[in-house]
Amino acid sequence: MKTQSHYNRTELARAELLRELRQQGIENDAVLAAIGSVPREAFVSEAFGARAYENSALPIDCRQTISQPYTVAFMTQLLNPTPGDRVLEIGTGSGYQAAVLFNMGVRVFTIERHNELHRHAEATFERLGMDIACHCGDGTIGWSGYAPYDGIIVTAGAPDVPKALTDQLAAGGRLVIPVGDKQDQTLYRITRDADGNLSGEEFHEFRFVPLIGRQGWQG
Repeated sequence: MKTQSHYNRTELARAELLRELRQQGIENDAVLAAIGSVPREAFVSEAFGARAYENSALPIDCRQTISQPYTVAFMTQLLNPTPGDRVLEIGTGSGYQAAVLFNMGVRVFTIERHNELHRHAEATFERLGMDIACHCGDGTIGWSGYAPYDGIIVTAGAPDVPKALTDQLAAGGRLVIPVGDKQDQTLYRITRDADGNLSGEEFHEFRFVPLIGRQGWQG
């Protein structure tokens, strides 16, 4: 049974995380509010529960990670979704990024290639009452059945921008994706204008697990 002191420690840790994110340049109030409201401890294993609000990546099953909160916040700030937007996430992982988007009022569609992670995230969403559409499959080819999307966010490093994903981007939509080699990637924001033209912006380097699939790394 969780005590009042446990809840107090959690609230203090959450407040400290938000303070740190603001210091690191996260200024979008909607992003900060969503991160402040999502129980990150629900997306990490019990062994790492005490570290849930550290601003660091943590291991999850299938040799994957739950992203550092700063990375989630920065990518979400670049995506800049608004309530009602349709957003496709590539790489469900623990489900934490999708939960942050859901708490921003976004209609979330998320794809995970590892069935174990897919099933676990889906169960977590159901337990938390989050209506998030989940699919197990190759994220590099997107989810055409629900396209086009106002936003697409890729939480794994790609060798190049998959054409399937840009094809599923709506006019005015944004794709946030790390591109590079398997060790280090540069974060890009690709925007499709009203005429269908694509333009890109480059941001600083991050390190993600590889994006595996037909239009990503082959293994």
